[in-house]
Amino acid sequence: MARTQKNKATSYHLGLLKAKLAKLRRELLMPSGGGGGGPGVGFDVQKTGVARVGFVGFPSVGKSTLMSKLTGTHSEVGQYAFCVGRAGTLPGNVGIQANFGPAETRVQSAWEFTTLTTVPGVIHYKGAKIQILDLPGIIEGAKDGKGRGRQVIAVARTCSLIFLVLDVLKPLGHKRVIEKELEGFGIRLNREPPAITFRKKDKGGINITSIVPLTNLDNDAVKAILSEYKIHNADISFKCDATVDDLIDVIEGNRLYIPAIYVLNKIDQISVEELDIIYKIPNSIPISAHHEWNFDDLLALMWEKLNLCRIYTKPKGQLPDYSSPVILRQQGLTVEDFCNAIHKQLIRDFKHALVWGSSVKFNPQKVGKDHVLADEDVVQIVKKI
Repeated sequence: MARTQKNKATSYHLGLLKAKLAKLRRELLMPSGGGGGGPGVGFDVQKTGVARVGFVGFPSVGKSTLMSKLTGTHSEVGQYAFCVGRAGTLPGNVGIQANFGPAETRVQSAWEFTTLTTVPGVIHYKGAKIQILDLPGIIEGAKDGKGRGRQVIAVARTCSLIFLVLDVLKPLGHKRVIEKELEGFGIRLNREPPAITFRKKDKGGINITSIVPLTNLDNDAVKAILSEYKIHNADISFKCDATVDDLIDVIEGNRLYIPAIYVLNKIDQISVEELDIIYKIPNSIPISAHHEWNFDDLLALMWEKLNLCRIYTKPKGQLPDYSSPVILRQQGLTVEDFCNAIHKQLIRDFKHALVWGSSVKFNPQKVGKDHVLADEDVVQIVKKI
């Protein structure tokens, strides 16, 4: 693929190769054969709270320090000491990796992975209980199993939001490597699922429809990719100008589209001029975990990316309870969703609701169960007699 020129004449060939690669990667990550051995040590932890945020990054970029500062949960922090001296025998050098130069020796502890398993914590923000996971550091080749990378990325797939913690001194290099590792494990960062409808059927051949012009695909390429997956009868509808990769993602069906924030740590080590350049990276927040700088902006962007809303309850004849809001996802936030979040029996006895807030024209307004709520609305449920 690297040697093939990319143009319209080769797009068919490249599409087939990408489909073959996607199938082979899936077989490597999830082998079909079953062995007799028991399961290994699990990295995942029980879910708590309304959302889960995972810290992903290289070893020793400050994930554990950030975790400890945000949640108060102790996560082991590595202290890396570098020794410079004459080449020779070092006393007590068990576990020490030495790189002997002509005159000097630079020594670093070979044990770079201070965090060896998932460390959970909880942060309370705007009345919401959000679970934070400090994951072990990943390295290049993690998607292929290096450094137990598969287990780490498997936990990242369960997160509602990913913090990619990067060293501000080399952010773009680390960013590219981590994105490649996550992409190889089926995680798509800060992207929406492609607007492609795909449905297998028993007979009738391949039926392809499109409501927009396709500049990256044609019918022959689509049929060839489907044939590679041994799919000969299906309906596929394009509502966007999709690429070969988009089509393969939809066929594979196991891709996750997760929002991400690039947390650029250690800004206390750079100048103000460099900081101005760092701010131009999209979806990024520069911080200093050690000095707790810029945590407010980080948490505000976290709330925005999680797309959460606070709905306050109001018992009849009493003031609204502003201390314990009901936290819901913003998409499809209806009165019925609000009732189900409290108790499923509530919607069965539902008569109407009284709503105060920005989602109604006047306060209070009587609404039905299909009314769409807004952030910080106050809701009173009226039950059937």
